[in-house]
Formats: sequence, structure tokens, C-alpha cells
Amino acid sequence: MTNDNGSNDAVVIERTLDAPVNRVWEMWTRPEHFRAWYGPMGASIPSADMDVRVGGKRLVAMEMQTPNGSMQMWFTGEYLTVDPTSLLVYTESMSDETGRVVPPTEMGMPDGHPEVTEVVVELTPDGDGTKMVLTHRGVPADSPGATGWNIALDKLITHLADTAGR
Repeated sequence: MTNDNGSNDAVVIERTLDAPVNRVWEMWTRPEHFRAWYGPMGASIPSADMDVRVGGKRLVAMEMQTPNGSMQMWFTGEYLTVDPTSLLVYTESMSDETGRVVPPTEMGMPDGHPEVTEVVVELTPDGDGTKMVLTHRGVPADSPGATGWNIALDKLITHLADTAGR
């Protein structure tokens, strides 16, 4: 695993995964797989609507238990690039359950947090496995978002192992 914070305005994480690119691609593009691994430890993804095509929309719900009870966060976006098994680019914004973008400050984020960020997933065959480079532009490299991505990608590795051969 490498965290390259050449730009402090982006999280960049590189992983080599023990699965072929087509399986890794499915983890990012099939809702049943995405729900299984996305989010930090303890979070669940009760809903992931993903129209994976250029111009297609996405709406994802994340639910977490807090000391004050269950909390749900929604994220919406649009697919900008869909190059099967090699490149996936989509926007991401905090939203309500209808997909209406909610300003980050209303969600408790600090002033200056961008309303729209961009996630880039690059997949390259690497022997029998896959080299994956994840770039999340608009999220600082030293932010809790970077930690969240690393935890989620650890969960992705576990999900890949759990579903191997299926």
C-alpha cells in the first residue's frame, strides 16, 4: 500500500489486489459488491443505486451507529468516465436521500470543504492480480477521508477473498 500525497488536495492510494481486473471492476460497479465493502469499519451501506454509464447517476446511503443512535449519510454523483475494467471516474457530493446536494457545512464539514469531489479508480492487470490506484480529488491527503478510504480498501480485500471462486 502506498499513500502518495504529492497533492494535499487529493487522497491517492495504490494497492495491488489478488484478483483479476474484471473482479475488481465488479467490486466498484455492482451494487451488491459495493455495499459489502464500502465505508469505514462499523458502517453499513443499506442502499447503493448505481447507473454505471457516462452521465449515469449514483446515490449511496451510509449508516453508522453513534453515541446518539443511528446516523445516515447520503452521497450522490455522476459517472464521468466508464472504461470497463480499466478506468472509472465519478463525482461525489453529500446529499439527502433524494440526491439533492447538501452543502458540506450543513453536514458538519469545515468551511472550504468542496461541494463536489471526484473519485478516479484506475485498474491495471498485474500478473494474476490488479494494480489499483484510487484518487479522491478534493479530499485532503491527511484528512479523516483518507483514513476512511484505507479502511474501506482493507474491507475490499477481505470481500475479494471471501467471494473468490464465486
